[in-house]
Parts: sequence; C-alpha cells; structure tokens
Amino acid sequence: MGMSYSGSGAGGLRPVAAEHSAPPRVGRRDKAGWYLPVALTTDVLGIGVPVLVLFDVTRQPHPLLAALVATAVWLCVRASHRRYTAQELGESRGVLPVVRDWLTLLGVLAVARVAVGESSEPALALLALSATLPATVACRKATHRHLTALRREAQAVHRVLVIGEPGAADDVVEHLAARTDHAYVVVGVVPVGEGTLTSGVPALARLGSAPPSAQDEDWIPVLAATEQLGAELVLVAPGPGLSGERLRRLSWALHDAGLPLAVSAGLTDVAMRRIHTATVAGLSLLHVAAPTRRGPHLVAKSALDRAGAALGLLLLAPLYALLALAVRLDSSGPVLHRQTRIGLDGAPFTMWKFRTMVADAEQRRAELTTANEQDGPLFKMRRDPRVTRTGRWLRRSSLDELPQLVNVLRGEMSLVGPRPPLPDEVAQYDEVAARRLTVKPGLTGLWQISGRSDLSWDETVALDLRYADNWSVVGDLDVIARTFRAVVDGRGAY
Repeated sequence: MGMSYSGSGAGGLRPVAAEHSAPPRVGRRDKAGWYLPVALTTDVLGIGVPVLVLFDVTRQPHPLLAALVATAVWLCVRASHRRYTAQELGESRGVLPVVRDWLTLLGVLAVARVAVGESSEPALALLALSATLPATVACRKATHRHLTALRREAQAVHRVLVIGEPGAADDVVEHLAARTDHAYVVVGVVPVGEGTLTSGVPALARLGSAPPSAQDEDWIPVLAATEQLGAELVLVAPGPGLSGERLRRLSWALHDAGLPLAVSAGLTDVAMRRIHTATVAGLSLLHVAAPTRRGPHLVAKSALDRAGAALGLLLLAPLYALLALAVRLDSSGPVLHRQTRIGLDGAPFTMWKFRTMVADAEQRRAELTTANEQDGPLFKMRRDPRVTRTGRWLRRSSLDELPQLVNVLRGEMSLVGPRPPLPDEVAQYDEVAARRLTVKPGLTGLWQISGRSDLSWDETVALDLRYADNWSVVGDLDVIARTFRAVVDGRGAY
C-alpha cells in the first residue's frame, strides 16, 4: 500500500496513512527460495556423510557423534560468517571464503579434540573434513550462476532511485546499466538543478538549487517519486547542489520513511580492500590506499610466478614435445615464434610462443591492414589467412601460449597480468593506457577470462587498468582457476 507523510521538517517525518496500491513489480525481485535449503543441505551432507562413512569404515571411535559434532561446528562457522543470509547467498562464487571457513572449522575442531581427548586418526579426520570443500564450492558456483542469469532478466534485483546533478546522475546510471552482475536496477532519477538527463531514465521530479529555507522540503518530491516507482533504495550522487546539511536532512527523511540510502563516492574500479572510512571533524572520509607496487605482496607474487612456471615446464615437457612435432609437420618454419613485447615500465623483452602462422606472417601483415576487425591499436582477424591448421587449434586451446612460462621463469612476465603489448601498440598509448605498464604483463589475466579478442580496445584497457590498480596474490589465484574454464570455452580465441 502507498503511504502519506506529515511533519514540518525532515527530522519529524513519519508515515501516517495508506492511500493507494503500490505499483506492480517488474520481474521477481527476490532471490530463488531454494538457495538457503540447498546451501544448508550441501553443508550438512558434504561434511556429515564423509565423516560418518570414513570413521565407520576405518573403525574410528564414535563415528556418529563425530559426524554430528563436525556438522554442527561447520554450520555454526558458516552462520557466524553470515554465509546463509539473503544478502550473501548467490552473490559470490569465490573459493577463498570457503577455504577461510574450512580453516576456522579445523581450528575449532582441533581445540575440541584436545579438550575432550578424542583419539581418532588425525589424517583420516582431515581427509573426511576435506570432502566439504568441493561440495560447498560447487553449491556457491551453482547459486551464483543462477542468480546471474536471473539478473540478466532484471529479476532478483533492487529498484533504485538516483538523486544528483544531471551529469553525475547520468554517470551513475550508465555504470550500473553497463553490467548485469549486481542487484541494482535504476527505475528513476530525481535531478538536482538545471541540466538535461541523457540516460533515458524517467525523471518524476526535480530538485532546485534549494535556498536554505527550502532544504527541508526536498523529501516531498523524493518520497513521492520512490512511492510512485516502487523504489527500494535511494542512491545519491553528491555534488555542489546536494551536499553537507542538505544531504543530511534528506537522509533523515528517507530513514524515517524506512528507505535505505546509499551515497556514491564517485570512485570506479577500486577494490574494497583499498578503501577504509574515517570521520574527521564531523566529515565522513574515504581513504584510498595506493596500488601495491612493492613490499611482501610483490615478493610473494614473484615467488608464486617462478615456482608455478618451473613446475609447469617440468610437468608439461612431454606435451611441449608433441606440440613442437605438430607445428613442424604442419608447415615449414621454426617451431617457436619470437616477438618483441613491452613489459614492466616499458622495458622490451622477447616473448616466445608456438608458431601458429606461416613463416612470413609479419611481412604479410601490411596487406591485411584494411581487414582489421579490432578497434584501437590492436590487430585481430577471425579468419586470418596467415594462421595454419595446427595454429588455429593451438590458438583455440591457448596452448600456443605455453612457452611464455619461460618468460615467467626469467621474470619478464607474470602468471597473471595485463596482455603483453607490441611496441607499435605502446607507441599509440595515451597517459591512461600507459598505466598498464606499471605491472608485469601476464600469461593470463582478466582479459583472458572475459572474452579475449571479442573485447573492444576500451574494454581491454579497462580490464588491464582494473588489474594493475587492484591486483593481489589472492586475486591472481582466482584468475588462474578461472582461466581453465576460459580455455575450455575458447570464446574470443582466434
């Protein structure tokens, strides 16, 4: 039902009466009801059954009690970390939160084991408890995929009313509309001051420059717009026309009416771990940490890179031999293709790949310039006539990139990073694109798991800059895990 409001100022605003029905909902805004029972069932069976079966088969003491205790502790750990809340379910497919929960489980059970003198075999107990990891991760991935599919259809979303000066409001609307992996759908805008909206979202009201005497009345058109649109969240883009005391009074009105308020800081592509809040002299501040360019995290990344490259070269040696034979038999020319690429801080290096084109491919590129299908400085063709039969398969499977493990081992590249650019591409970089060179290029990266050659130049740069500013060792491990799926999928590889 709709509500009417009374009160001389925003601080005294209260809902007083219901007058008409709320607007019909567009799509289903709630998450699927099966997320919670499936998550609970997966966690119960994923840990209880392996512990019970393994303890019983190996004749460990008290198998049923051990299974019940392990299950209860696992559920408590997950619940204490809010994994079963509506805000959390389906929102992430990440593996690391599950690993953190599992390590907490091991710690609690280790303390309990010592306290009660439990005598089961530690290795068997660890094996039984490990079974819950793949089960819980698979459940998270399934619910996340389902939720993402719902949001592509504008379901399981929150209706948002944006308030701000036209330029700032348009910017917020465009950012939210550019992706579908979040819960916000903008249903209306209340612009502040003069100016024309370009986003195409309906504006049911407009706030003026608001002389001080009129500031208390901002809540009237805003609440009317939220009621008419059925908005569930008010998102403010602050600016000269809406800041300080005026925003504070508007927040009173919204909160008194039971509506949540969010304020856009104007920052984009900054990881949450780089942000912390503080209050100074009554001002609410966001502190943004600098990107990681040195220190122990960089040392850990370098160690992970070189250890992973050395292990990969050792384990894949037989595959290297087979691929080299296939390249040599398919066409004349060297097995490996050498190419100068630009690395960290603009330093050139020689990158290695299995040859996927005819031997004179570089000389023939000039005649294909008009057939380029990529914008920006990149050159890409879906049906490049220079690619050999074996080369097409190598590119599709990304196996042509494997020799770059040598570059990683030598410290010229990283396992994860921006795409390694050519010198003529770098020559066309502007100041923004040049920031890609502040980290080492990678064997894989956000570009690899997001579409590769199907991406536009602007999308490629945006992904590389997001990585360069926000990379972490944990994030690298996540990209490596997701790369395997991208390689199998093969989208954008040509």
